[in-house]
Amino acid sequence: MPPVLDIRNLSKQFSTFTAVDDISFQIEEGSFFSILGPSGCGKTTLLRMIAGFLAPSSGTIAIRGRDMASVPPNRRPVNLVFQNLALFPMMNVRDNIAFGLKRQGLTSSEIRKKVEAMLERVHLAGYGTKDISQLSGGQKQRVAIARSLVLEPSLLLLDEPLGALDLKLREQMKIELKKLQADVGTTFMYITHDQSEALVMSDRVAVMNHGRFEQIDSPANLYRNPASRFVAGFVGETNALPVRLTSNEPLTVQTEFGLEMEAVAGGELDGKLELFIRPEAIILNPAEELKHINRFRLKVRNILFDGSNTKFLAGIEGIEAELELTVALPQNEQFAHIRQGDVISAGVHRDSCRCYRRGES
Repeated sequence: MPPVLDIRNLSKQFSTFTAVDDISFQIEEGSFFSILGPSGCGKTTLLRMIAGFLAPSSGTIAIRGRDMASVPPNRRPVNLVFQNLALFPMMNVRDNIAFGLKRQGLTSSEIRKKVEAMLERVHLAGYGTKDISQLSGGQKQRVAIARSLVLEPSLLLLDEPLGALDLKLREQMKIELKKLQADVGTTFMYITHDQSEALVMSDRVAVMNHGRFEQIDSPANLYRNPASRFVAGFVGETNALPVRLTSNEPLTVQTEFGLEMEAVAGGELDGKLELFIRPEAIILNPAEELKHINRFRLKVRNILFDGSNTKFLAGIEGIEAELELTVALPQNEQFAHIRQGDVISAGVHRDSCRCYRRGES
């Protein structure tokens, strides 16, 4: 069976600017695939080419093995959900979902059957007669998705659909969208600049930068084994330290303030280097018997209380540099006594110290 979406060497130029630069990838049946990247990296341009609203400068787009080059947007087996949802306020929930089916010429009984089944699938049974103005933000989101899913697209394209929601609702909808996609089995392609959305919901994530994919991987592997300096800095929170190489066997680097640390290479190393350490990788009071630990002492400068995500900012003891490390506190009350000004021994395993060329994108 061919992949639902097969992109080969796709590019898009606007005059002298290249928005999408020679991208190739596939999306398998029934998967949740996200494209993650900062504003202006080419995500929406790529999505609009797949939907048929923009013509590629070069390359091919195939859906279920069929080349889309001559297929207009309204004939492509895809549907698009925008951030603003574009629901019809003068129609109730049932009529919003039925809109596309009516345009296809289905009978009233067929439309009724499909709409009621879809309301069940998106957990809105009994809401068919409600006005759009009576719905919460999350319910409107589900109506917009139901309106697309009822047309049975091969691929559902979602362009930052949670961007307009408040933080608490966005967190709730991430979980709902993941469950919904698993329930309905439709292939989702999700565009976002929010790393949490991509990591929580996706089977695979492509990290995009300057029109190209830096890495396509599972969320866990993107986080644990970033393939480039950009991915290491963009996906998840991290501490970045300018360093220089002092030894290759074992790989050892030295910070600008003299601290030597063993590390692993995230790519070819030459010129100026940068060392990345996740806040949760820093071990407080590491046991003496632990092997391959880079050890140092931290002086607490600020405590950032955020419930289960509480951290502190610290400098290296005896170093007056402005640089601060962010350290995640274990949520077991073991370090609840820590206060500003305290000095505490710390360490990080060499496998959690990843080194990249500083000039790498």
